Amino acid sequence: MDSAIDLYDVDLHCHTTASDGLLSPTEVIRSAAALGLKGIGITDHDTIQGWQEAEIAGRNYQIKLVRGIELNTDWKGREVHILGYELDGSSDYLNRQLKGLRKAREQRMLEILDRFNHLGVQITFQEVQQFALGESIGRPHIAQVLLERGYVSSIKEAFERFIGRGAPAYVPLYKLTPEEGIGLIREAHGVAVLAHPGVRRLEDGIPAWIDVGLQGIEVSHSEHNHEDEQRYRTLAKEYNLLMTGGSDFHGEARKPGVKIGYWGVDEEVILQIFDLAQRN
Repeated sequence: MDSAIDLYDVDLHCHTTASDGLLSPTEVIRSAAALGLKGIGITDHDTIQGWQEAEIAGRNYQIKLVRGIELNTDWKGREVHILGYELDGSSDYLNRQLKGLRKAREQRMLEILDRFNHLGVQITFQEVQQFALGESIGRPHIAQVLLERGYVSSIKEAFERFIGRGAPAYVPLYKLTPEEGIGLIREAHGVAVLAHPGVRRLEDGIPAWIDVGLQGIEVSHSEHNHEDEQRYRTLAKEYNLLMTGGSDFHGEARKPGVKIGYWGVDEEVILQIFDLAQRN
């Protein structure tokens, strides 16, 4: 695909202000519709808060919505992201578990801010909350405070100097295992998909995750090169897994150069997701 000219029909991996994206669900969907996309996936971290607004916007802009979520999990010291699509948002179990994950995020924020205090950088939780417009708080919101206060000149610098892995204010996030994340999605009748496996070369874990309910692999992604796409396309065919794709859009200031629709799938993949979810 020549991304300067052609866009995909559907972008299945977009973040909004419900977690760490810069655009509201309505703004993401309006942007996708303006580009001529036929479908969009809203996949915020640890929250389904943006779904209701996204559903209204999807109807208004006549674009198919795939309701999703992204869970951060840990496997052998490596971060593994699991996408869930078309879960039952009314599931008490799902909502209890997500609430617990968001509480863990808040606790992490307090520990990071305590580390900043020891570094002589005074940041309050209230300042961070001003940038967290949704219920799922994360390190990008701290990065935004550092940028606004003039401690750094970019979000990237904030991670490299202060809050990225190995940096002085870094605190690891409590994470589920991939098996727990997949189980949570499947328990809520959703479709479980391994996100951007090429970022950390996760193919060794795929067979075991299939055994516990993994149903798809994100093949097209902004951090995958052509070889990654080919590798995971081949693996998906070998294991008869759904092939998904998306930009991982957060907004230009948060992920420069990552634009809606430049990575994704054909419209028929939405029907495959809906079909799998119905059978789950």
